[in-house]
This record gives sequence, structure tokens and C-alpha cells, in this order.
Amino acid sequence: PPVSLCPGINFASLSQAGFLLEDVANWLQYWRNRFQSGIIESCGHVAVRDFINLQSFYSIRSLVLVQELISPILPTLSPEQFFHQVQSAHPAVAVFDCDGTLWAGDAGSDFMRWSMDSGLLSREACDWMDARYRAYLRGEVSELAICGEMVQIYRDLREAELRRATHTFFERTVRARIFPEMLELCHQLQAQGVTLWAVSSTNNWLIEDGVKDFGIPAERVLAARVRVTNGLITEELLDVPTDEGKAQSLARAGIEHPDAVFGNSIHDAAMLAIAKHPFAVNPSAALGARAVAEGWPVFQPKLAHA
Repeated sequence: PPVSLCPGINFASLSQAGFLLEDVANWLQYWRNRFQSGIIESCGHVAVRDFINLQSFYSIRSLVLVQELISPILPTLSPEQFFHQVQSAHPAVAVFDCDGTLWAGDAGSDFMRWSMDSGLLSREACDWMDARYRAYLRGEVSELAICGEMVQIYRDLREAELRRATHTFFERTVRARIFPEMLELCHQLQAQGVTLWAVSSTNNWLIEDGVKDFGIPAERVLAARVRVTNGLITEELLDVPTDEGKAQSLARAGIEHPDAVFGNSIHDAAMLAIAKHPFAVNPSAALGARAVAEGWPVFQPKLAHA
């Protein structure tokens, strides 16, 4: 948006810090989904995406800066209140979304871009995926379709190679964005014998690697996945848990009404709705509005670097 519409933001300083103007605009809209302030109230509509730079330094820098600039608009639980409410629910089964809930940002789309930059994908595949993702941002491709295609794009690669790549990516880019309070909560629940599940529309290789430290084993990960035959990745989709599909994936696993569910986006709403105790964590604007309407508790975790 024009600088004049956002007088409280020093675009020149942000640009010098390593951000393109387009990135800053998308960054403001991304965080506007979580916060409100007069300095960005009239910024206008920008396609919502998580622009977060692939380098952890810029990821943390951007997330911390915006938390310092903008104040929360939703009534949120303090960490003490949040932990107390979860513990008071005495859950036997707890279900977690991952991107935006256990860690900041969209690791799935970030990994796609990292795959392009690192040479993991061919130029032809990169061009096709880039065009599809831009169409998704314009609203021309559905959430379900893009999530599936972001897994299918790795067809004909060896699964072992993908697992090495996702591990490298997570360690370099996502680990620094883990919410410490969510990590602590998972460890507490695990110690109490609670069965933890992860449900995500991001590819299963990345999610399985990322949630190990949270005490969630691969067999309790429901994520976007394709069939693997003789070690090779195919394009045959097996599951894409998003929107109502998240609740359906849980039902197929025998979990129709989990005791506690934690999610951050409107694509988690169906899963939250079937929970005995739903918690909106780091909610987007749409989920925040739904949480207020439903009376769901809201918690805004902080990054360790904040």
C-alpha cells in the first residue's frame, strides 16, 4: 500500500532491514489478522500469505518487530490461565494443528519456496508451482487443491531424500520459530499420559520431523501425504487434512470428539468444533471472530526471542 496510508510504519527502515516493499505489505496484512492498530488500520487489502523470509534471522526479526509495534485486539488468556484451563479439562486425547499453532508461520509454503531455491525441484516444477501458488493467492485455486499439489510436486523423488531435506529445513528455518509455551504444554501433557496427535495440511515429512520434539510420534501425525512406492514418491494423494477434512481424518483414526484441540486458522475451525475443549492459539482474523462467537478461549503465545 502507499506509504501515506500507513504513516506509523517506517518503510524505509524496514527496507534497509532486508524487506521488499511487497513483503512488508504482505507482512502487515498477515499480522493484521492477529492484531489491530491505527497505524495499519487503513492499509487496505493485500493478498494474505505468510511472506516470512526463509532465513531464520529475518523470520524472527519480523515477528518480534510486529509484536512490539502492534497490540492484541482479542481478549486472550495469560500463559498461566491457558495452562490452567487445559489442565482443568483433564484431556485424555489432545490434537494440535502445527503451522501457526506449534510454531510461527507457514512452514509448508516456506518449505516449498526453500525447495525451489535449493534446487530440490526442477525449473519446470518450480515455474508450475509458482504459477499455481500465485493463483491460490488470487483465490483461483482452493485451499484443498493447493495443499495437495504442494505434496504432489515432489513426485519421482526418493522419500529418503525428502526426509533429509525437510529435516535440514526445519532445523535451519522453523526451529527458531517454535512457541516455547506450546512446547512446554505438550511436554506436560505427555508426562501426564495424554495421547497427542498432530493434524496438518502441510506435507507429512516436514510435520513428522517437526513434532518429534513435542512428543508426537509419526504414527499419530495426520498430514498431507501421497503414496510412496519402492521408496519413490508418487502423485497419488492419500490424505489432505484441511477444513472439514481435518475432522474427517481424525474420525478415520477413531477420534470423533477429541478432548482438547488447538488451532490457529479458519481451516482448523471444523476440527475445533468437534472438540470438547477447543482452544484458538495465535488465531487469524477469521478464526478470532469465530472464537469470539463460539466462546472459545484464545491464547497468543510468544516467541522465545520476543
